[in-house]
Amino acid sequence: MIGLSRSGYYYRPTLAREIADADLKDRIDAIHLEMPCYGYRRIQEALKRQGLQVNGKRLRRVMREYGLLPVRPRAFVRTTDSKHGFLRYPNLLAEAVPTKPNQVWVADITYIRIRTGFAFLAVILDLYSRRAIGWSLSKRIDRHLALGALEHALRTRQPPPGCIHHSDQGVQYASTDYVEALESAGLRPSMSRKGNPYDNAAAESFMKTLKYEEVYLENYETFEEVIEGIPTFLEEVYNKKRLHSSLGYRTPEEFEQDEFNLETGQGLHNH
Repeated sequence: MIGLSRSGYYYRPTLAREIADADLKDRIDAIHLEMPCYGYRRIQEALKRQGLQVNGKRLRRVMREYGLLPVRPRAFVRTTDSKHGFLRYPNLLAEAVPTKPNQVWVADITYIRIRTGFAFLAVILDLYSRRAIGWSLSKRIDRHLALGALEHALRTRQPPPGCIHHSDQGVQYASTDYVEALESAGLRPSMSRKGNPYDNAAAESFMKTLKYEEVYLENYETFEEVIEGIPTFLEEVYNKKRLHSSLGYRTPEEFEQDEFNLETGQGLHNH
């Protein structure tokens, strides 16, 4: 047996397995090029969509052996200024369990570091599907930034009266202009308890995803790059391609199509 012990011979990976593992590695690489933060569970689901059933144990082994690990997060920095004299609204999210789109929206703001300073992004998600339905970008973090995202969401979704709008207690969301815009659209203001990020966990999770899977990878240098790249990621990647474990490994767009009766047309207006 060409100098190998019996145990060494039988435990040596076969050439066929090595080739199969190399092919699997290439498939994982292709997925990671577009979704570099995917761990083995999402990789497994993505491969299944390609018609390839791969055992989770084998998938983890190949990813470990080839160093195909997901990109890890960096620290998350808050952008909430809750030191203001505006009215603070009670948390309506605690008992709200949406059963269809446009029942609960969640909003948040984050920063994007560029060469000359920062760009700021305000986003509104539909809590039912985690879909990004409104966003706004600016060099300033003020009420106009938040209002831009709200106006975008209202244009694309047209929610029925009574839809909850949940945010933190930041001055942008508590300002008179913003609250008047909410009430004019029939939205019910709701706010997290001070210093409690878990009250808006879906928005916090989204912002982390945005940072890990787009901002840190692209390393934007100019505001022009940000306003070109971020909307593309939100609409074309996050909404249409990224698989969400909380949605049964479906995209937000697929989840709405699968779970909502599109024939009624209530509140669904795609871009």
